[in-house]
Amino acid sequence: MSEKKEIDEISGTETTGHEWDGIKELNTPLPRWWLWIFYGTVIWAIGYMIAMPSIPLINGAYKGVLGFSSRANVVSDIEAAKAAQSEFITKIKETEVADIVADEELARFARAGGESAFKVNCSQCHGSGAQGSYGYPNLNDDEWIWGGTIDDIYNIITNGARYDANEDTLISEMPAFGADELLEPDEIKAVANYVASISGGEADSALAKNGAEIYADNCAACHGDSGEGVAVLGGPPLNNAIWLYEGGVDAITEQINQPKHGVMPAWNDKLDDVTIKQLAVYVYSLGGGQ
Repeated sequence: MSEKKEIDEISGTETTGHEWDGIKELNTPLPRWWLWIFYGTVIWAIGYMIAMPSIPLINGAYKGVLGFSSRANVVSDIEAAKAAQSEFITKIKETEVADIVADEELARFARAGGESAFKVNCSQCHGSGAQGSYGYPNLNDDEWIWGGTIDDIYNIITNGARYDANEDTLISEMPAFGADELLEPDEIKAVANYVASISGGEADSALAKNGAEIYADNCAACHGDSGEGVAVLGGPPLNNAIWLYEGGVDAITEQINQPKHGVMPAWNDKLDDVTIKQLAVYVYSLGGGQ
């Protein structure tokens, strides 16, 4: 007790007497207010562990004396949301898709549900913004192979296109004019130039002139006399610059020789009718619906 306390020369602070490799420990204890706060947090943590779910056990977890469960809260919130939606869901189920569009409140609900369903089921092919890509139609414009009315859109989502598993699927098969030798190579070249010319692309005018008659004899029945398309047959318009498999004489020639036929699945065996209606309303609302 009578020993003189050592004071550090540099800081002027009393040392604890402990030294490691010439380094002396200064006697600077934590402030009392800090210690009391720390002790308080320890007591709070112990109380929280007792009151709330906290400790993993062998066959489950300690549930806490208050019985709180965030999972139960989520389930309750979902049930409440479903109950709030049930009125709209029932109404969509009982309403024709065209009448849903006419009811703004119901249409707004359907669009929201359809947008979510689109991101899960359709964006993989048509893009997250429905902009399409090579071989997959853009759903934002007013170019529709099978027609763009709300009923047309509902029909193709329901039954698909060229989908063999559905007997009501939409069917259109373009003949392979080259591979099946239905036209001579010179005739295919001429009609390809004609199609390129009516779409506003670059083309040989002389060949295009010769291709007009070949087009009238072999193509107009499905694509229209002036290339306007025939939706009831699934014949796409050819008189604009919108192409599913690219435009230009070479690409058109390739399609005439050996056409590509895309397949869209029927969703009626994967989605319920309410979801299909919501999808139809959402796609129709993108701006290109007729």
